Amino acid sequence: MNPRTTVLAFAVTIALAFGCHTGSVQTGAAPAALNTLTAEEQAQGWRLLFDGKSTAGWHAYRADSMSSGWQVVDGALTRVGRAGDIVTREQFANFELTLDWKISQGGNSGIFYRVSEDDEAAYWSGPEMQVLDDERHADAQSRLTAAGSDYGIYPSPAGVVNPAGTWNRVRIVVHGNHVEHWLNGLKVVEYELGSDDWSVRVAASKFAPHPHYGRNKTGYIGLQDHGDWVAYQNIKIRVLP
Repeated sequence: MNPRTTVLAFAVTIALAFGCHTGSVQTGAAPAALNTLTAEEQAQGWRLLFDGKSTAGWHAYRADSMSSGWQVVDGALTRVGRAGDIVTREQFANFELTLDWKISQGGNSGIFYRVSEDDEAAYWSGPEMQVLDDERHADAQSRLTAAGSDYGIYPSPAGVVNPAGTWNRVRIVVHGNHVEHWLNGLKVVEYELGSDDWSVRVAASKFAPHPHYGRNKTGYIGLQDHGDWVAYQNIKIRVLP
């Protein structure tokens, strides 16, 4: 084998060795063991909010029953038709939440936290991590309403979300007044509820007239029906002190 051939073969070997890893980051591939907890996660206090088989543990916002527009499809909690927002049956104050989401082309949804049922809509009380196809949806024209943002309040950086039809990994930390949004391994939003900066931003937003917005000390986790197909899986939570 001549030196040029040797160098080429080595380069191909390196590309194959690292290609799969790089690809998994770009596509946001979900873990192989879906909707399960490892022994380590159990030891750390993680719980499943969705078992991949049923919608137990969830109900329609301001209703006792679960909407038929949300179904379990291929192990994912999926908005398949007119449904309305859904929330957990249990409320949480301080927590770490992780999940995977996948949205249709041009799709829009969201993840709410500390939601109360005191208002007509979940988003009037619970801050929202935006779930969006940034490539096609008009909301992505502003980073304040693009994927990963604290909707309408804190912007997220561009170029982090994976394309429509592929999985994205989310981590949300809510501890006291401190909130973090993580998307595909990167922290994209960080803020303090009730801070001067937060108060100014809320006062300038559509949430200003709503007294419960971002002020609940505990509340439901919610998933938004914005009229588009969206799927969620590996929904796990760990209660923090």
